[in-house]
Amino acid sequence: MASLTPIYQSQSILSKPHIKIPLSQASLLPTSLTNPNFGSTFLPRRCSVQFQTPTGIAKMPMKAVIVSATTAEKPKKRYPGEAKGFVEEMRFVAMKLHTRDQDKEGEKEVKEPQEVPVAKWEPTVDGYLRFLVDSKLIYDTLEGIVEKAPFSSYAEFRNTGLERSVKLAKDLEWFKEQGYTIPEPSSPGVTYAQYLKELSEKDSQAFLCHFYNIYFAHTAGGRMIGKKVAEKILNKKELEFYKWDGDLSQLLQSVREKLNKVAKSWTREEKDHCLEETEKSFKFSGEILHLILS
Repeated sequence: MASLTPIYQSQSILSKPHIKIPLSQASLLPTSLTNPNFGSTFLPRRCSVQFQTPTGIAKMPMKAVIVSATTAEKPKKRYPGEAKGFVEEMRFVAMKLHTRDQDKEGEKEVKEPQEVPVAKWEPTVDGYLRFLVDSKLIYDTLEGIVEKAPFSSYAEFRNTGLERSVKLAKDLEWFKEQGYTIPEPSSPGVTYAQYLKELSEKDSQAFLCHFYNIYFAHTAGGRMIGKKVAEKILNKKELEFYKWDGDLSQLLQSVREKLNKVAKSWTREEKDHCLEETEKSFKFSGEILHLILS
């Protein structure tokens, strides 16, 4: 009876392209031969294993699979501003919705009256009062939502120092003392306030987009508008609406950090959803701003 006599070569596989190994010692094969998925860049392109059988020597060709030691990962897509935190992503998207006159990063074409340079505006006291009344309604709504916190993340934004409701109440009282009649909130403010209430209860990412844009826009472009309007119709009086208790830059930085902290738990899809809400925020705020020119 023929035996499976091993003809085992001890020389390197690099110098002997045909390796003769008995089946009984197949477990002694290097891992790169028995497991082609592992691979090695030191294997020859082709090699074979030979076994002595009753009918002669049988050759079993084996192909070496060349696999890189490290698999190259697809580069992760980077979003504008992402390296600095999610607030920077929100700022970048918001700037793109400004006109070039409003900001050097702006890309939007001038279409609405409130988008023309502020220097060309012709505001009225009555129109400005309507703007302040509707603005107070929006800040009342935002601050009430944060206080109740239907989502726990909202509680992060209580008592930030950016709150405007109390300041606006003082300004409206001053106008009343000057003999002006304080109007009721108008359609733009009422519509926006209702939208914010509904949004806050079901979509925290979208709500915080509005929160960010309303408060941060007021500290930048809002202040500039307030100054220009005061020069034209209020004898340069600075309203409480444009004053903050404490260092404004520090207050803003604190809120940035809170927003970045909350956004860390969001998926990329949730972050994108938040950014997509920016245009709606600008639309609603723009309608209230337009009241100044009414």
